[in-house]
Order: sequence, then structure tokens, then C-alpha cells
Amino acid sequence: MKSLDVSFSDKLFADKEQLLKLAEQLPENKIECVNWKEFPYRPNVTFKIAYSDDAIFVRFDVEEKVLRVNNFVPNQPVYEDSCVEFFISFTDQYYYNIEFNAIGVGLVGYGTKDKTQRLRLSAERINQIKTFSNISKNGGDEDVKWSLLLYIPLEIFEEEKISSLKNREVTANFYKCGDELPEPHYVSWSPIQADEPNFHLPEYFGRLVFSP
Repeated sequence: MKSLDVSFSDKLFADKEQLLKLAEQLPENKIECVNWKEFPYRPNVTFKIAYSDDAIFVRFDVEEKVLRVNNFVPNQPVYEDSCVEFFISFTDQYYYNIEFNAIGVGLVGYGTKDKTQRLRLSAERINQIKTFSNISKNGGDEDVKWSLLLYIPLEIFEEEKISSLKNREVTANFYKCGDELPEPHYVSWSPIQADEPNFHLPEYFGRLVFSP
């Protein structure tokens, strides 16, 4: 199982400039596992992560051939767009799927890996996650570059009643996908063994250790 130490920060605020400064100090982790040979395309994707008493911070950086953004309302199928995802489990059975497209439109669910039984969080709760997006392209054949900052308040995890993450070990995975892009792709941080693309497999999550 892959494992990652998540550092604590007392300077974690829902402010873009503060989050950018914090990100400069964090180690970079690659999302590079191509799990299905039928979908070989692998964008260049990294993430950084930290936490505070009140929130989790994740920064994604992406370089990909094509940018697609066709969903603009919370809980629409953002996974069809240029999308990054963060799944996290605080228990053995239940987990949250946190999915955002390149402009910060989100879909968030909670439940078991039985997709028919998952709860979608309300738009009001999803909008509590602060997002800061940046997209750039220099023209020509160069890839599109985009980044997304996520400030995820712990109150989002209402079903789990999370009051503190210090010294906790949880399981999680990080993904890049794009179901409706010209080259659909399904890339993960922690590798997955399944017959077809499926991120909803918590048995293949890696470990996050929230250091004090």
C-alpha cells in the first residue's frame, strides 16, 4: 500500500495567496498509475496536500492535450470534463468522493462502494469547499496547463463527525480523469487492479498519515 505523510500547517486559510505560498513549501506527488491498457493516455499530473485544525488543502497541477469544461453546476458529471478527484475514507467501509473539474465545479458523494447507495452532498455543502483555478495555454501544439487549489473544511465530513485529523491514519486515493475527452483516461496515485475503469474501490486506496 502506498503511504504519504501529510504535514500540519497553522497557516492554512481559505485565501488564494496564502495557499499558493503554502504549496511552495510542500512536496510534490505524482498521479501516474495507468491501470487499464485500453486507456493508455497519461497527462502530467501532480498533487500537494496539507492540513490544519479546520481543513484539508490539496493542490493539483495538470498538463494535458485538451481541456474540456461542459459542467457548471454542482453534482453534474464533472468526471466527463478535465477532472481531478480526491477520495478519502475515515472508516473501513465508507468514503467521500470529492471531484472537481478545471474551473472548480464539484461533485461530492458519501457512502460505500455500492454506487447505487451513495449520498450526494447538497450544492450548499459542496460550495463550502473553496476552489481557486488557473488555466493557461501558450498556443500551438503545447498542452493546456491548469491548476486547482481546494480548501476543504472538516465540516464537509459531517457524516463522520470529524473534529481533528492530528495523528490519524486514513485511506485515500487521488485521480485524474476525463470520460468525454478525445482520449479518455483514468489515472491514479495508488494503483488499482480491476477489469474496467473504476475509482470506487477503497480496497486499493493508499494511506495518509496526518502528522502532528
